[in-house]
Amino acid sequence: VNNIGRNIALWIIIALLLLTLFNLFQGQSKEGEATPLAFSEFLDHVESGQIRDVTIEGNQITGHLTGTGQSFSTYAPDDPALVSRLRTNGVLISAKPSGDEQVSPVYGVLLNWLPMLLIIGVWIFFMRQMQGGGGKALGFGKSRARMLTEKQGRITFEDVAGIDEAKEELQEIVEFLKSPQKFQRLGGRIPKGALLVGPPGT
Repeated sequence: VNNIGRNIALWIIIALLLLTLFNLFQGQSKEGEATPLAFSEFLDHVESGQIRDVTIEGNQITGHLTGTGQSFSTYAPDDPALVSRLRTNGVLISAKPSGDEQVSPVYGVLLNWLPMLLIIGVWIFFMRQMQGGGGKALGFGKSRARMLTEKQGRITFEDVAGIDEAKEELQEIVEFLKSPQKFQRLGGRIPKGALLVGPPGT
């Protein structure tokens, strides 16, 4: 019962962690969303003082509206007078390298795969905990049989408990089977069997 309760608790923790990771990355993606604006509409907002700040990355412009703080984005053509117009209307200006220059392709691939790698890592960790560790997470259905060497699987009379007289008689039978010619010269015959009486271990 304790093992079942522990397994259920671990599965609940796994589900909560996965849900937390999902909400975390969903929240980050939503934060990056911005309302698209046509460039002409953007210029109208600049002239009317509705733009609080902008960030220019190449031809991409993102920023926030005055008052509501709503984020927006727009694509700007090459306009040498744009910066001067923004400064005239009191817009806070920031500049960054373009996205293609800032993020390498390898970094982009790793960033996209990071949530999945985290989920897989958490799943493997808890599966190892549920199976007691030791690499058993991937060992379902494997045979537990062990291969023994001749030395490890060898049992001698010294390992057997019991009456010394019975052990001596069995030793004589074994010796006879190993070297029958030695006993036949003395008139010995092959025994038909041995009857052992008593509970195991005696």
